[in-house]
Amino acid sequence: MATAEKPVLSKYKARMDKAVAALKEEFGSLRTGRASASLLDQVHVEAYGSTVPLNQVAAVSVPEPRSISVNVWDRGVVVSVEKAIRASGLGLNPVVEGQNLRIPIPPLTEERRRDLAKLAGKYAEQQRVAVRNVRRDAMDDLKKAEKDGVITQDEHKRMEGEVQKITDEAIKRVDEALKTKEQEIMQV
Repeated sequence: MATAEKPVLSKYKARMDKAVAALKEEFGSLRTGRASASLLDQVHVEAYGSTVPLNQVAAVSVPEPRSISVNVWDRGVVVSVEKAIRASGLGLNPVVEGQNLRIPIPPLTEERRRDLAKLAGKYAEQQRVAVRNVRRDAMDDLKKAEKDGVITQDEHKRMEGEVQKITDEAIKRVDEALKTKEQEIMQV
């Protein structure tokens, strides 16, 4: 039924790694005091009869630390791009200059920094839950494998310990990413 034990554990480790990677991607969309092209990754634009990611209708660049430049490829979509950025909830107000949008990044207030730090904590907690869900799946599969006679009770106990170790490492990486992001957000 089950194959060699190492590939099974590596499958769960890969799923936990994906949760950590997803967290880092979510953190990329959180606004800090500096401009970042990834800040607009979550923005979707109404264009051509559907909703598309901003990077499919425009080029995003960071010419200086406090501004983002968006070069829209189709003149007819400029208004939609501007509306999408304003409605994104990032607190950004683009300035339209022909087919280009210049987006100044205002300095964050102390209250907004605290809100962003809380949001970062929420994202981290969601990924901790995802990691724990993977651990639960692994433990269930180990119990089933032991019940079916594929692995012995000793192997089950040993593999349970390995799964817990992998889980602890993944949660530690989530916590480290959160700490780094909070420092970045709170930095004036």
